[in-house]
Amino acid sequence: MNTTATSEPAVLEPTGETSDTMMAIVQDNYGSVPGDVLRLAEVDRPTVGDDEVLVRVGAASVDRGTVHLMTGMPTLMRLMGFGFRRPKASNPGRSVAGTVEAVGHAVTGFEAGDEVYGTAGGTFAEYAVVDPGRLARKPVNLSVGQAAAVPISGMTAVQAVRLAQVEAGQRVLITGASGGVGTFAVQLAKAAGAEVTGVCSTSKTDLVLQLGADHVVDYTREDFTSSGQRYDAIIDIAGNTKLAYMRRAIEPKGRLVIAGGETEGRILGGFDRQIRALLLSPFVSQKLTVLAAKENADDLSALRSVIEAGNLAPSVDKSFPLSETAAAIEYVQHGHARGKVVITV
Repeated sequence: MNTTATSEPAVLEPTGETSDTMMAIVQDNYGSVPGDVLRLAEVDRPTVGDDEVLVRVGAASVDRGTVHLMTGMPTLMRLMGFGFRRPKASNPGRSVAGTVEAVGHAVTGFEAGDEVYGTAGGTFAEYAVVDPGRLARKPVNLSVGQAAAVPISGMTAVQAVRLAQVEAGQRVLITGASGGVGTFAVQLAKAAGAEVTGVCSTSKTDLVLQLGADHVVDYTREDFTSSGQRYDAIIDIAGNTKLAYMRRAIEPKGRLVIAGGETEGRILGGFDRQIRALLLSPFVSQKLTVLAAKENADDLSALRSVIEAGNLAPSVDKSFPLSETAAAIEYVQHGHARGKVVITV
């Protein structure tokens, strides 16, 4: 979508408000209590560079990554460049849906007024600057709030199902099936023709069945790793089952995709399982893989096509106004969400 930049600073005039400030969520320090570290403040409105798009935010969404950005845990995140003592990003929002306000001169394919969705930094705000390589047109059959629920979780799900090589007739198990990524993964695996089993808690089994799962395992009552059932592929999103136990539930030539890591380790969190899976995979018949999700416009466009065809729909649990972003994150943090939580702006 980008062309060669011109030599002059290139910012098109916005079509709406001309104020130099906006309301946004601000985070100065790491912390585990959203209300202690997040505040709503008036900040400078971002300007758009040559190869950027300025989006007037209609809605954003919360995912587990939002919680990690807020807490700075596991510590490995800080060592990976997110900020050691305090967050480099002052706003943990990532997914966005809204309307193009302005574009840089080097950007093609978008213009003011386009309805779009994608990923960016600092989306818990009235405006966000977006890389056009992480932006696509919003599905026409979704509201702006529904569209904001898709980008991070939807792209992670589509890449996980792709990596698992899900095909018609296969038996596929998905842990964390009622969460943001899981609700998309269940639908995508089912659309591929698989026999899908979703793992979730008692209060969320109805949701997973509504999404199309053929079977549901209530992890509070049953351990899927000791049932004797084997699967052609497991997509592990919940991220808290021991690697050795999951391998018992995979066919000898089956595949495991680890797409999440939510163990309690302060240093590595769930990354220790991922490291062990990668080290072990060359020595076993099962294919043990780790998903490093990539944010890109191609997958956003593919998701739009599937959504507009009626084969995929975001499951939105609750919506919170921007002023209640801390409450929204706390709701996700404590595992209450059935699907996605949206922030409306």
